[in-house]
Amino acid sequence: MTDLNAQLRARHEASVARGVGIAHPVYAARAENAELWDVEGRRYVDFAGGIAVLNTGHRHPRVIAAVQAQLERFTHTCFQVTPYEPYIELAERLNAIAPIAGPAKTIFLTTGAEALENAIKIARAATGRPGIITFAGGYHGRTLLTMAMTGKVLPYKRNFGPMPGEIYHVPFPFEPFGVDVDDSLRAIDMLFRADIEPSRVAAIVIEPVQGEGGFIPAPPELFQALRSLCDQHGILLIADEVQTGFGRTGKMFGVEHMGVKPDLMTVAKSLAGGFPLSGVIGRAAIMDAPEPGGLGGTYAGNPLACAAALAVLDVIQDEGLIDRANLIGAAMTAHLKSIAGRNDVVPISAIRGPGAMIAFDIVQERGGHTPDADQTKRVIAKAREAGLILLSCGVNANTIRLLVPLTVRDDVLQEGLAALQSALIN
Repeated sequence: MTDLNAQLRARHEASVARGVGIAHPVYAARAENAELWDVEGRRYVDFAGGIAVLNTGHRHPRVIAAVQAQLERFTHTCFQVTPYEPYIELAERLNAIAPIAGPAKTIFLTTGAEALENAIKIARAATGRPGIITFAGGYHGRTLLTMAMTGKVLPYKRNFGPMPGEIYHVPFPFEPFGVDVDDSLRAIDMLFRADIEPSRVAAIVIEPVQGEGGFIPAPPELFQALRSLCDQHGILLIADEVQTGFGRTGKMFGVEHMGVKPDLMTVAKSLAGGFPLSGVIGRAAIMDAPEPGGLGGTYAGNPLACAAALAVLDVIQDEGLIDRANLIGAAMTAHLKSIAGRNDVVPISAIRGPGAMIAFDIVQERGGHTPDADQTKRVIAKAREAGLILLSCGVNANTIRLLVPLTVRDDVLQEGLAALQSALIN
């Protein structure tokens, strides 16, 4: 049989910049819901979901129908030239459901990094301050500003410096790393004493669950302490919901687990079911701080993506995907816990995550925390051979994250979990 994947890989290496890494050397030909077929016809269960983009699955019929209907009208005008209703309707719907205190407004963009960039622009315009505080292990994008905000050097920052100034990092609490909430808060206090006074800080940016950093949930008490700190010093609290939004954590937004309301939120990934769309949602007075023309983009809020996003919101509501996320997460967690103590599987630890945003670490010894990045690579390769697409993450590259579409059929979910189990067997 002709090895079409190998042929495409050769063409890929000859034509695509080396800096665009790939997780799996198989090339997609088609996909439906939580299943994907490569160019050689081999089927895979998809536990990656395009890195949390496909909460409503590959090619959800209602999303595709909405895009097809919009295709019959127009594909692009640039919202800043001749605006259109889908953008406005989507903003209205997000403003109504976002956990923001008081009236909210929204701007649409294209990528998650672009959303973070604009959130910082808005925060600086609203406060007149330059400083930004983020967390070690956090991931906010690959643009120069969002690289600086990202708290992980490899592979994101190496050879790309110098980074923009006035970006400060503090430790993120996670028990296996020996960091708790008090440590994080003491680090902020030290930052205020040693590097930047709070009156010069525009915003604190935090993921409700760190994504690329290892699927580490933020303790609610950290969010609550940050909310108080921001209120005390006139600092804006920005929740980066790019990966946690739209049902993934068992709430519409991850920050809803925290008992506080942010001033601004960034959204992307599963917002539009696979179409490129991102946004910033925030308190109306803050969102209106930049002058007309200060925000926007040629493709920002593309009408096809807005139509897809409106359908995504309908699907989440009508198909009960938030409740479904909790059921999927419970099934995955129970399965992982049932095999964690077995002697014939590689050592795993720290099974964690809200809703269907589940992860675990692969370690060198049972009951320990020493990371094993090499074994993690082997497990992912074995899973692929067993017909399962997985992704790793984490500052030590030893975390396996599970991002199956929330629309996955029960039999496909169980098939994927069985493949995962076989990949973990020594």
